[in-house]
Amino acid sequence: MSDAVARRTINPDGMAPPAARYAHAVLVENANRWLHTSGAVPVAPDGSVPDGVPAQASQVWINIGTLLAEADMTVEDIVSITTYLVATAGTPALAQAMAARDEFLGGRRVASTLVTVPALAQPSWLLEIAVVAAS
Repeated sequence: MSDAVARRTINPDGMAPPAARYAHAVLVENANRWLHTSGAVPVAPDGSVPDGVPAQASQVWINIGTLLAEADMTVEDIVSITTYLVATAGTPALAQAMAARDEFLGGRRVASTLVTVPALAQPSWLLEIAVVAAS
């Protein structure tokens, strides 16, 4: 058995395909390091919060990229994503949040859950994202 970390998406024939660009599950073998983030929020280093879901999603993914870099990891190490989206942001917000995820992942599919919520800890936040990475 190889010591290389293996990540394999699981999309069984006995299930309907995923509803969007994600995998039902990701099997990770031989990982030595795991990173579990808290929910990353759309706050820039200067404390500002951009307006709208697209700009906030961009800032959240920048923040997640910073966390990955600090842990000596990359987007390739992400195996699971949980997104919390304020329901009042509207239907286009769902597509915008998923598009930002897909762009950050560069076409990779990982396990992903998106939950609409009535509000987040700060009224200006429209989404919050937590990831799990393995290397």
